[in-house]
Amino acid sequence: MPIKRYNPTTPGRRKSSVQTFKDVTTSKPRKALLRPRKQNAGRMNGKITVRHRGGGAKRHIRVVDFVRTKFDIPATVATIEYDPNRNARIALLNYADGEKRYILAETKMKVGDKIVSSQKKGAMKPGNRYPLELIPEGMNVYNIEFQPGKGGQLVRGAGASATFMGVDGASAQLRLPSGEVRLVPRKCMATIGQVSNPDHRLIRWGKAGRTRHRGFRPTVRGKAMNPVDHPHGGGEGGSPIGMKHPKTPQGKPALGVKTRRKQGSDKMILQRRKSKKR
Repeated sequence: MPIKRYNPTTPGRRKSSVQTFKDVTTSKPRKALLRPRKQNAGRMNGKITVRHRGGGAKRHIRVVDFVRTKFDIPATVATIEYDPNRNARIALLNYADGEKRYILAETKMKVGDKIVSSQKKGAMKPGNRYPLELIPEGMNVYNIEFQPGKGGQLVRGAGASATFMGVDGASAQLRLPSGEVRLVPRKCMATIGQVSNPDHRLIRWGKAGRTRHRGFRPTVRGKAMNPVDHPHGGGEGGSPIGMKHPKTPQGKPALGVKTRRKQGSDKMILQRRKSKKR
């Protein structure tokens, strides 16, 4: 999907670009698949847990089927739609039994395409969904499960795809977009292809107002605050942070410190995302 740039008629236009939405086929979502979205950005039990969140345009949640359990029932792509809650596009499927569901759209997916989800070997067509053990080595996949039947949790962002590297015993090996190589159970389902809207990363948001519409509030530098508000605060004029290592507002180390918690799934990681070996 191409990105459009306008003539710099205003300061905001000069530094911005927008999506053309040429791939979107309708602007009316299906009402039966919409849910209300409560405004509680960045808060839990009334306390701020994520800073710089709030406001933004009102949205409805689209109920997206990340599991796709309607096995061996062919479906036709009815529409390609915009989803305000994600960077990728979603596709409305009309199943042969009359049911309609939203899924994450694939880059090459078009209205009228026939796709299927199956636990049996079939055509390796973009948009089809199979267990990893049935997919040929070297294929690009997305919307990958961590646990069989739980639904896709990996590789769901716009333009993302993982490379299936093969099956090793009870596990399948994947190279993720971050460069990490990890194992997942071979029975986990994955969709063939690449997530739609790969040009999203090229958008330049320009003025602050466009970012506010997305639900992001302003970020203030710690060194511009008072000592009571931030460890970096205080000083006369353009003072440095005044300490050996930068810290978060809560006083914990920041910038360059590993924050990933050790979990049981660490043993499934064969190569770290920041490893020099590629």
